[in-house]
Amino acid sequence: MNEIIFFGLNQYPKLFKNEPNQITKPIQFKFENENENENQNENENQNENENEKQIKQISTGYSGTIFLFKNGKAIEYLNENDSNQNPKKIQIKNIQKVTVGYQNEAILTKEGNVFAKGKNIYPKNPNQFINISSLIEDKNDRIIEDIISGDNSIYLLTSNHNVYGIGSNKYGQLSLSSKIVIKKHKNLNRKIRKTEKPILMMKNVSKIFSGSSSNHVFLLNSNQELFGCGYNRYGQVGLGFRKKHIRKLTQIQNIPKGKIIDIQCGSYHSIMLIENENQNQNPKRKVYSCGFSQYNGFDKNKNTYEFTEIKSSLFENDDIILEISVGYTHTLILTSKSKLIVFGNNNFGQLGTGDTKNQSIPIQIELPKLRFNENISNYHISCGYNNSFLYYSSLSFSNLEEDLIKLFRRKEFCDISFKTENGSIIKAHKLILKYRLNQNQNEIEIEKLQEIISNKSIKESNQIFEMIYSNRIINLKLYYEIKEIINSNEKIEETMKRIYLNENENEKDFIIERKEKQYKFPKLILIMRSELYRGMFLSVTEDNSNKVTDYSELSNKSFQIFEYWIYSNQIKNEIEITQEMINEIQIGIDYFQLNETNPNLFDLLINKFNNQN
Repeated sequence: MNEIIFFGLNQYPKLFKNEPNQITKPIQFKFENENENENQNENENQNENENEKQIKQISTGYSGTIFLFKNGKAIEYLNENDSNQNPKKIQIKNIQKVTVGYQNEAILTKEGNVFAKGKNIYPKNPNQFINISSLIEDKNDRIIEDIISGDNSIYLLTSNHNVYGIGSNKYGQLSLSSKIVIKKHKNLNRKIRKTEKPILMMKNVSKIFSGSSSNHVFLLNSNQELFGCGYNRYGQVGLGFRKKHIRKLTQIQNIPKGKIIDIQCGSYHSIMLIENENQNQNPKRKVYSCGFSQYNGFDKNKNTYEFTEIKSSLFENDDIILEISVGYTHTLILTSKSKLIVFGNNNFGQLGTGDTKNQSIPIQIELPKLRFNENISNYHISCGYNNSFLYYSSLSFSNLEEDLIKLFRRKEFCDISFKTENGSIIKAHKLILKYRLNQNQNEIEIEKLQEIISNKSIKESNQIFEMIYSNRIINLKLYYEIKEIINSNEKIEETMKRIYLNENENEKDFIIERKEKQYKFPKLILIMRSELYRGMFLSVTEDNSNKVTDYSELSNKSFQIFEYWIYSNQIKNEIEITQEMINEIQIGIDYFQLNETNPNLFDLLINKFNNQN
């Protein structure tokens, strides 16, 4: 189920072979092979081909355009002197996000790796993808949560909330220190700074903002404080003054009140989307702009050096701004009333107005009849260097899965270690502890838990964690000892509520039954471990909240292995593995579709069995 609308420069790369180089009115984009399976009789092949075409994201820049599909595969149309302009498959699996800059591309995988290519990334072979996340010096900071390309630089946000930059620092867009290797630029005949490995720019960052044509960047920290650096000749960093280069990350003081939803950066201007949090029921979103006069959306021949609200009758009170997108010198805004509002440079028809006249103030353009107009919130906009896309990409399980993955990668949710009585280490998943313990004083409660466990044996410590994880009394004496730090009425975090698809406190756990006993497991952890449970809990067509799974075929020891692995992704050291247990658990692995986890339960069992022998 696809819909892709295009307008603008149809050249370098040429996406439409039989269309002019400038497409000034929005037209429907179709892949070359879109109709090739119309006459096939096998439904299975049709469904497979259909899944291949389900768009998740489109990223476009000067160097080309990448189409990312929901199956984790992607193709790219490159800016090459190729008369055929055939798309090329990207040979990277499990892609989560793509981003294209002026002369660079970056790929984020579901495992948290980033592969990139470009002249400022790998000069020896700019057409080869390399794993740039593996080049981060701190090995504990190599899991990446988000990426974005600038003009000739790439920014990486790690799961530990740190931001790294790689590529060109010509305008100070990487905020690099003087210790970075200095090279001579052959075209400009002067020295510039650049780096071919990711360099730490800032810690405690929640979001990164830049653009495919931008030589400046914004970083938002956890306190909603905004910092910027890079090219600022026209005031596009929004600091309130004009200075050509901002070479160090500088806090931007005059930020409009409200929550920063997004910032999109062009080459000479920046657009900010702010949500007014004072209106609880119907939050109002407003657009702010700074930068070059011809592109900043104001009807005046004057640069704007700090973020200033763009006021227009097109922004109605009951019309919510869904998305903003900025290209080289043009801007698109999509609203909940299916309005596509545009302004800026239009030399190549990238505003979709039907001509090539520039527009200094926001105007609404006419769109073709949208196939899924009733679900306008599932449409997205993507501006390239001199072209634009409007495309349909509905919320799906993969979006929810990515939220889960991000939660589990964050530093505060990673496994933490507890020391037992004899100094042995037991690992526990902090996300589940946060889920079970008092939400308001989580760190204090974990410290109390550490004090208790430090006086317990490994066996007793395991029983404590099993009680916390499963909400059932395993050892009455231990239960009374730790009950003060267990809050039975804890609140589920907002993100976890969304993942569960309901906010009912009584339905956050799932019952697994075996041999007339019932065990409660958090749905969140089961979703992460099992394809079967993912489909069960995230289904919108059937209520599965009260279903009970029967594990009666597993022996006691096999079920203990299964239970401990669900929570910790580990196997207890004190349990001896036999061939019979491996055969028994293999049946459960296949049935509950546990093979996609990493590390794999079966691999762990085999390794432990081999080490025993």
